Amino acid sequence: MSKKTNYSYIGIAFIILVFGIIFIPRIMDRISNNDVIRNESRSDYADDSKSTLSDLVFIENNGEKRKVPSFSFTNQDGETVTNQDYLGKVYVVEFFFTTCPTICPRMNLNLVQIQNTFKDFENFGVASFTINPEHDNPEVLKEYAQKYGMTNPNWNLLTGNKEDIYNLANTGFYIYAAENENVLGGFEHSGNFALIDKNGFIRSRKDTFGNPIIYYRGIISEEEKVDEDGVPEEISALKQDIKKLLNE
Repeated sequence: MSKKTNYSYIGIAFIILVFGIIFIPRIMDRISNNDVIRNESRSDYADDSKSTLSDLVFIENNGEKRKVPSFSFTNQDGETVTNQDYLGKVYVVEFFFTTCPTICPRMNLNLVQIQNTFKDFENFGVASFTINPEHDNPEVLKEYAQKYGMTNPNWNLLTGNKEDIYNLANTGFYIYAAENENVLGGFEHSGNFALIDKNGFIRSRKDTFGNPIIYYRGIISEEEKVDEDGVPEEISALKQDIKKLLNE
C-alpha cells in the first residue's frame, strides 16, 4: 500500500474524528431537550391528521356499537332537522316538555351552562326532543328557547309525530318517556343526557368498576354537587367528556 493511500485513510479518519468531537455532543444535547426535527415525510403528515380516540367507550348492543337512529323532526324555527345534520358535531340529547313543572327546568339550566362553556365551538350542539308534541309546536319551542337563553345555533328543540318521538326515546336511546296522567305535568321521563360523538355513536365514560355509565345525570347541577339522597352530579363529568370528543 502506497504512502499516498495511507495519507488518504488518515485524512478520512481525522475528518470523522473531528465530526464526532464537534457534532455528536450537539446532537445528543438536542435530543435531550426534545429539539430534534422530525422527518417531515408525507406519511408523517398523514399520521398527524389522524384523530386519536379518547378513553370514552362506545355503547354496544350485542357487540355492535350503538348509533343514533335515523330521525326527522321540526325545530323551533320550523325547519326540518335530521340526524344527518348532526354528523361532524359532538352533541347532547335530552327528552323534555315545555310545561314540565319538575325536572325539565333543572335539566335545561344545566344544558345552558354547558352551552355557554362551549360557546366558541361551532361543532358542539344539543338535540332536545319534546315528549308533548301536541302542545309543543315550533312557536312554543321558540318561546321556550328564548326564555332559557338557548342561543347555540346547533341547539334544536324538536317536535313531530308523537309515536316517532316515543320510539326514539324508548327503543332508540333507551331513555324512558311516557304519558302518565297520575303524575305532575301528565308526563314522566328520565332526567338523563346522552352524549353523541361526531360520527353519531353514543359514548360515555366508565364507572369505578370499569363499566360504561351510558348516560349522564342531567338534574343535579355542578353547584349542588349532590342531591338530597347524596347522589353526585355528573354535569362536570359531561363537560370533560364533551371536550374529549371535540378533540377526537
